[in-house]
Amino acid sequence: MERRAVVSVTVVCPTEHLKRQWAESAARVGIKLDPEWQNSSGPVGKDFHGVAVTYATVAARPALHRNRTETRKTLVIFDEVHHAGDGLSWGDAVREAFEPAARRLSLSGTPFRTDINPIPFVEYEEGSDGIRRSRADYTYGYGPALADGVVRPVIFLAYAGEMRWRTRAGDEITATLGEPLTQDQTAQAWRAALDPKGDWIKQVIAAADRRLTELRRAIPDAGGLVIATDHETARAYAKMLRAVTGQGATIVLSDDPGASKKIKQFSETEDRWMVAVRMVSEGVDIPRLAVGVYATSTSTPLFFAQAIGRFVRARKRGETASVFLPSVPTLMGHAAELEEERDHVLDRPVREDGLDDDLIAEANKKQDTPDVGEELPFETVEASATFDRVLYDGGEFGMHATPGSAEEEEYLGIPGLLEPDQVSALLRKRQAEQLAGVRKNKTGDPRADRADRTAAEDIAALRRELNGLVNAWNHRTGQPQGVIHNELRRSCGGPPVAQASAEEIRARIAKIREWAARRRG
Repeated sequence: MERRAVVSVTVVCPTEHLKRQWAESAARVGIKLDPEWQNSSGPVGKDFHGVAVTYATVAARPALHRNRTETRKTLVIFDEVHHAGDGLSWGDAVREAFEPAARRLSLSGTPFRTDINPIPFVEYEEGSDGIRRSRADYTYGYGPALADGVVRPVIFLAYAGEMRWRTRAGDEITATLGEPLTQDQTAQAWRAALDPKGDWIKQVIAAADRRLTELRRAIPDAGGLVIATDHETARAYAKMLRAVTGQGATIVLSDDPGASKKIKQFSETEDRWMVAVRMVSEGVDIPRLAVGVYATSTSTPLFFAQAIGRFVRARKRGETASVFLPSVPTLMGHAAELEEERDHVLDRPVREDGLDDDLIAEANKKQDTPDVGEELPFETVEASATFDRVLYDGGEFGMHATPGSAEEEEYLGIPGLLEPDQVSALLRKRQAEQLAGVRKNKTGDPRADRADRTAAEDIAALRRELNGLVNAWNHRTGQPQGVIHNELRRSCGGPPVAQASAEEIRARIAKIREWAARRRG
């Protein structure tokens, strides 16, 4: 703008709330955008350098926006550009409106969509497999951003637990979340865990609040967000938070006309908690959010990435974020994939199982309010939580512990200001201390805290850590886990994991961490 290469700015974003957020951010650097401008508003006021509009506004009158773009040299910024592929009509409208722009900047901070509608102004290249994939001019992923101190390290605290529910036929079923279950059992145990009538979610919310208290020692205004599945449970979770904290929680519902105002007010206060139903997703910027409770059954990779994105925005080096979630395979896999880059794929092959990604995504969507008269498939009888493990940087730490125990507190009390490598070192140290304590209790051996002991507990813990890293590498690269284990054996030598010594397993752990560091670099 100073060089007069452009004289006007148009920002296109997914929601009304983001229009105002863009205008506020632009104003801080001297660029005045009108977030209230509509297609019927006429010329933009002389006091403004441009406008912030939604994709829907552009799609309604693309010719109007093309005329605005042609008459003034315009920079167009597409925020979350994958929304321009929400339908062929939207894509055509965006292309028509902004093809004459002097400059275009397309941004996306979340994994690209799974359908095959081309995204306007995004380039695609055909790979060796004949499939066309998007090509970004510049990518800046979680790994480099973490190294630069732009984002916080995320500590995932997974909770398992015993669930008991009654089926429609009156049968009672018991299952343990965090153990191998069928797909249906996992779904029902997960739902029982999130049920406000059980103790699981109460215990996890209480643990998350204790973690928030610890973070607020270093980050005084740190806030927490509970992501709920529907309106009814959101209100129930808010009541739990009041019982735990003695303070009310801000409730943001997806059909609330005052949602944007509530989000803005929360972002500017030091209130502890917000409870939201899908409203707080991509692009909503509340930098003080540092603790999350993933209390929703929505499990698509895109939604998970958007949700976790609410907690990673650092304001100063050393801030950490903590996300509490149920110990279910789908979410554990998403957590392991946090640093994975994704591209938009065209011409994708039809899945052999006949299921399309879009159908799966649709099936994962939950209604905000259950249909009147809808019969629940089961009734929760009992649900209790158990601290399962911590996931961080591809590794798994900790052992099963009851809520409120000293073992759980060891992880809830991790300081709020730590560099990423300090987080890793502290987690390894605390796990080693726990294992030493277990051995000492069992054997009475005063040498139990020696780091080089090769007791069965050491071997089990090392195997678990290695398997966690292999699982993360599988999600990051797509290589089968068996292939990864074989490659580690070829690189490091030694027998299969089941027969490997502690030193041999440690060598493989070091090797896979080396691979991960090289990939991030």
